[in-house]
Amino acid sequence: MDKKWDKLTVTSPLLPDLEEFHSLLKEIWDSKWITNNGEFHRRLEKELAEYLGVPYLSLFTNGTLPLITALQALRITGEVITTPYSFVATTHSLWWNGIKPVFVDVDEKTCNIDPEKVEAAITPHTTAILGVHCYGTPCDTESIKEIADKYGLKVIYDAAHAFGVKDNEGKSILNKGDLSTLSFHATKVYNTIEGGAMVMHDAATKQRIDYLKNFGFAGETTVVAPGINSKMDEIRAAYGLLNLRQVERAIKKRKEVAEKYIEAFKDIHGISCLKISTEYRHNYSYFPIFVDEDKYGLSRDALYEKLKERNIFGRRYFYPLISEFSTYSGLPSAAKENLPVANKLARTVLCLPMHPNLSEEDVDRIIEVVKGERI
Repeated sequence: MDKKWDKLTVTSPLLPDLEEFHSLLKEIWDSKWITNNGEFHRRLEKELAEYLGVPYLSLFTNGTLPLITALQALRITGEVITTPYSFVATTHSLWWNGIKPVFVDVDEKTCNIDPEKVEAAITPHTTAILGVHCYGTPCDTESIKEIADKYGLKVIYDAAHAFGVKDNEGKSILNKGDLSTLSFHATKVYNTIEGGAMVMHDAATKQRIDYLKNFGFAGETTVVAPGINSKMDEIRAAYGLLNLRQVERAIKKRKEVAEKYIEAFKDIHGISCLKISTEYRHNYSYFPIFVDEDKYGLSRDALYEKLKERNIFGRRYFYPLISEFSTYSGLPSAAKENLPVANKLARTVLCLPMHPNLSEEDVDRIIEVVKGERI
């Protein structure tokens, strides 16, 4: 491999200024308060809620625990209809709650759960719908709400990719459904190294969630629920406060990269990109392309390897489907014939590097490989 090629990864963490972070660490050290709802934790909850345009938000130590806790808080049981086209934590949250996942197919244009398939999969055991705003593109929340209201179901959105996504009226997509969850993992648009959050509509629900994430304690000697320990510490909260100052700039840079990709690939036969709808303010969390081997001349996997030869590391998000993992592959809803669109997407998707640390030269190198290495 030519050593002049710097390694380009599919994501790269947004990092705060180190000197500013040292200053906040000094405050934490001086206070000797490093967890348990400290000053930085409270500040970050407040500032995130204001930035995101949501009424109430509760911080967590990662993005999986709010999913698990949301299901607990809404007392979900039985069966939950969900997507196989996501990161495996989405479905694992159901398993950890003793809930049977029921997979339905996705919409090829959005990669999100298909509402028509949702309604067809409802049984007397169905209690909720767990959707994912894949790549930051919102689900068809209105159709899903209509279905949920019709059958008396709860709706939870895994919004790990949807930080800052809003509709044209400036309203946050995180306000949809009964609860939404976020991931602040290092790979995300906004990160606290590891971290996450849950968004809810009212103060009473926030209070219940805050009890559940702290062992169920409602006071020094009172436990009101079988809770878990999933609090965010002061160090990551301080890190998050600093990153919040620069996330808008990062999203703007992501948009520039996305626009350059879209322009470069628009005439390449066999390479398709997701349509960026003007109905929403996107965050450009990922940039997936879909490779039609017959038209492009290379398979998705062959292109994936060609990129690696030039030190460019894309990711096949999401391949394999969750429904193909051994834990879930025996479920009736996991059958390939039940999920034709999701299987097609999984076979053809390749997420290219997308983050604010990419230079113009980096992006040009990626584009050149995609445009120039066809057979």
